[in-house]
Amino acid sequence: MGIHPKIGITGLPRSGKSAVMEKVLDMLSDERTREITLRGGSTENQILGGLRTEPLLENGERMGYKVIDLVSGEEGVIAHKSIDSRLSVLGYGLNIEELNRVAIPAIDYAQHNCEVLVIDEIGKFSVESEAFVNAVRSALEVDMPTLLTLHKKSRHPLLQDIRRRDDGRILEVTPVNRALLPYKIHKLMRETY
Repeated sequence: MGIHPKIGITGLPRSGKSAVMEKVLDMLSDERTREITLRGGSTENQILGGLRTEPLLENGERMGYKVIDLVSGEEGVIAHKSIDSRLSVLGYGLNIEELNRVAIPAIDYAQHNCEVLVIDEIGKFSVESEAFVNAVRSALEVDMPTLLTLHKKSRHPLLQDIRRRDDGRILEVTPVNRALLPYKIHKLMRETY
């Protein structure tokens, strides 16, 4: 077990997990960019790497989800109501090929070239891909600050394992702590690098 925390953000759907994650990423990124610039260094080394998941909205309704590589900006639609797939979750058809095409290189790149690994989100759709689950498992063996968002209700073995890790801290977003949680997470991450 490493010294760098693996921080999991969890919460019920629409609890604000993504907003908390976004705020932490902004704080880390701003601060590191400032430090590097002050030292006269270049910000060539990417600070944050990995992926984020965003809903695809049509007329205010969630029609699907896409994953985005934080470094390259590459994106892929991983779930959509119009995808006709034998794999479907919650009424969304899944496109595992797109998930693997974007997410796996993003995780791999971040492990070797970035300071912080971000995996948003490990949950209902992504755990359907065995390749993705394996990529996350091996990423967790790397000793680097890691920020994850976790689907709260999933009983998938990968999530169970993450919750049990000695170097893991799982924090739940609630209406009460939502505003302060990003600062707490940022502080936990700052203590180690």
